[in-house]
Amino acid sequence: MANNVTIEKVVTSGTFSLDGETFDVDNNVWIVGDDAQVVVIDAAHDADAIIAAVGDRKVVALVLTHAHDDHIDAAGALQQGTGAPAWLHPDDRMLWDVLYSEGPQHDLSEGTVVSVGGVDLSALHTPGHSPGSTCLYAPALGVLFSGDTLFDGGPGATGRSYSDRPTIEASIRERLFILPPDTVVHTGHGTDTTIEAEAARTW
Repeated sequence: MANNVTIEKVVTSGTFSLDGETFDVDNNVWIVGDDAQVVVIDAAHDADAIIAAVGDRKVVALVLTHAHDDHIDAAGALQQGTGAPAWLHPDDRMLWDVLYSEGPQHDLSEGTVVSVGGVDLSALHTPGHSPGSTCLYAPALGVLFSGDTLFDGGPGATGRSYSDRPTIEASIRERLFILPPDTVVHTGHGTDTTIEAEAARTW
């Protein structure tokens, strides 16, 4: 990995609630960094498990791919335990406000760059699953953190409030399928895939 930066996955279990329904889910939380500092991508369910995986490293940023509750429900406890600021696209603020009365501290707008260990994570606004859904692209690592925008198998779900199928398809085709084909896609749930594999699928 570039500059000794590693990528770690923590799988946490909990629930996702929207539109009056609740589902059991397993989420992928991604920890990117070196021996001194890390960025945590998404704050799902279990702050203690995430903090344990971080260890004695400093969390420089908590970056949220979107604000569905299964991706942010541990954000408050995680911030309290690490002191890290939270980053979220402003178009998902209405979802954040369902759980929290304060924050997030920073807007994860298009083109925002969050750096750790000399590696840049660039924000790509990819609405559709939610209005503020955002992927993080790390060209030095050859990886994309896709949240719930793109999975092994195709686009994320769009059957809930604030989601739209044509919008997510356009986001994927116009923003993600232009990335190098061998880019590894680290998803918000389930297994990894690649840009090449997903571009070859028919939806």
